[in-house]
Amino acid sequence: MKLTRPVRRAFLVVHVAASASWLGLTLGLLALGIAATTPGSAATVEASVRAMKLFADWLLLPVAALTLLSGLALSLGTPWGLARHRWVYTKFWLTLATTTATVFALRPGVNAAVAAVAAGGALPDAGDVLFGPVVSLSAYLFMTVVSILKPWGPTRRGRRLRAAAGRPGDAAAGARRVRETT
Repeated sequence: MKLTRPVRRAFLVVHVAASASWLGLTLGLLALGIAATTPGSAATVEASVRAMKLFADWLLLPVAALTLLSGLALSLGTPWGLARHRWVYTKFWLTLATTTATVFALRPGVNAAVAAVAAGGALPDAGDVLFGPVVSLSAYLFMTVVSILKPWGPTRRGRRLRAAAGRPGDAAAGARRVRETT
């Protein structure tokens, strides 16, 4: 399946916008988590964790799903392929892992923090509101770097498909590498 140029561009715009939104949401969650864990008034803590809950419940999962699905469509509909290049494969699995962590770790942690604070208690564990955004932010920044640099080359499957196709650009690239080393 190959996407036409306008469709590929549309998916690329959606993917970049959704990815940037996910990164921005995570930065917002981190800022709110820091506000909730710094010594201050109980009202600030409660407002921070309630805002985190809003982000986690209404924004994170749709943006994560849009990022995952648009990236999957791009990888399957373009020559990059899903399992042809290590950087694409790495991004796919990291996106899947962070989406899963959002569902099973970040959201329950934020919900527990909101329940504790709403009941009049203190924030039970700073890790509930800080750990998820820190890990997610690290993963998203890593994926951004990988998207720009495209390191590691093709996978074994990608090399095999490239060799089977006998792509003309490969011979020129090999000759260029030979010239550069001599």
